[in-house]
Amino acid sequence: MKKPNSFRSIMAGALLLLSGATIPNVQAQSVQASQWPRGVTYEIFVQSFADSNGDGIGDIKGMTSKLDYLKNLGVEAVWLMPMNPSPSYHKYDVTDYYGIHPDYGTLEDFKAFIKEAHKRNIKVVMDMVINHSSSQHPWFLDAARNENSPYRDYYVWTHKNDPQTQKEGRPTGADSDNTQHWHKLEGSDWLYYGYFYGGMPDLNFDSPKLREEVFKIGRFWFSEVGVDGFRLDAARHIFPDERPTDNHNWWVYFRNEMKKVNKDVYLVGEVWAPAEVVGPYLKGLPALFNFDMGYAITKAVNEEEAGDLVANHKKIRDFYQNVNPEYVDATFLTNHDQNRIMSAVNGDVNKAKMATALLLTLPGSPYLYYGEEIGMKGMKPDENIREPFLWDAKAKDKNRTTWMQPKYNAEGMVKPLAAQMKDKNSMYHHYKTFLQLRNNSQALTYGELEPLNLNTKGLSAFVRANEQQSLLVLHNLSKETLTVNLPQNLAGYDDIYFKNKGAKVSKSAVSIPAYSTVILKK
Repeated sequence: MKKPNSFRSIMAGALLLLSGATIPNVQAQSVQASQWPRGVTYEIFVQSFADSNGDGIGDIKGMTSKLDYLKNLGVEAVWLMPMNPSPSYHKYDVTDYYGIHPDYGTLEDFKAFIKEAHKRNIKVVMDMVINHSSSQHPWFLDAARNENSPYRDYYVWTHKNDPQTQKEGRPTGADSDNTQHWHKLEGSDWLYYGYFYGGMPDLNFDSPKLREEVFKIGRFWFSEVGVDGFRLDAARHIFPDERPTDNHNWWVYFRNEMKKVNKDVYLVGEVWAPAEVVGPYLKGLPALFNFDMGYAITKAVNEEEAGDLVANHKKIRDFYQNVNPEYVDATFLTNHDQNRIMSAVNGDVNKAKMATALLLTLPGSPYLYYGEEIGMKGMKPDENIREPFLWDAKAKDKNRTTWMQPKYNAEGMVKPLAAQMKDKNSMYHHYKTFLQLRNNSQALTYGELEPLNLNTKGLSAFVRANEQQSLLVLHNLSKETLTVNLPQNLAGYDDIYFKNKGAKVSKSAVSIPAYSTVILKK
């Protein structure tokens, strides 16, 4: 734990008051409660984040220059989307697992970024894409040219007459709609397997040589470069769906190997599927993204009705807890593969703010997608949910990337960060307030969840409690002021710990303005 710093906590209180929120007891909490990996992580698409050299493409030095911004926002880690050399803008098809894409900088730039991040107590998680490589990777080019290549066994092959190649495959989960999984090789009778598409041939994890190569790659980034963890892309597809146990066992094997070089290794997996499919992966991947929760929060704020959101979240958590008591619930609203939350709520700022409030007060270790904190919009196709971050008005924005023409976040469509910093009612200040609220609270970071039904449509109510603190959280998701009479068993919650609009408490009645949050303390 960090040593108490009373000046820091007094400044925290001042910032929250400036943002229009009230936390009367913030001075009593002199240390930040959260510690990563239980803290908040910020997802960055490097290409769109910050350009340091004016070539229009985001880069590592640009990111490095924004570390103070991220620290001030309240995040404790960054997840960097792929940075390896690749022929595509998104870089999920890797041609060199040991390099950095030249558009982004050099390996030395990345080491400097990690060093600066660590100085600010920010951890660095990088995307590791080992389900498949690029079809332009030297391994695949050699294997495709020569059936006797030492890399032939790194990929999955079958003859064109194999009956399984005569029928369409089927997509599983929401991460691909591709049904053509076997792909032709020009001038050959052999086909290769690529779950996502022909430009991404799957790696063959039945090959001991390939497995050792993957361990070598992981060891390099941990021991030579110094990253803190990996986000593991397409973790469900290492082996085909009919071999789920092999998938589960692989990740146990991989984690054990990585722990040999970094005992605190952090691995977060993408298993885009319902909870019952996700659960078994927790044995090898103690952190997994909670897709169910993101959908449930969006539905709740859009319908202005909490429904079973909290009860279902508890159910999923209890299930995961039984699989792995140490699991880390990587919660989020949306990510780089989904329509942005601001677009998912049809541009309604109030609903977007309520989604944030739910995410940051419910249990979990939240991930924020870059630009959410300024209300960036975006709808598929994917390029349009990965548009350039707006640091300032265009004429003054030296770091804005220009690699693409934005459709949803062009000048005048979304207020840039610099303008939002001056507006206490902005999305930016809302995020910062709730990040600070969560980070400084034992209960909101570590507390158990008790769903409550107070028979009030539009109200999401729950208790977050641990040994140090017990909080009653009330979110009004509706457009009307709600007045709630607390039952006798909640009568002890009579001290306003936080409110972001003019909530009032009198005896056991609480009046909560539209689209607002009040948190009561025992």
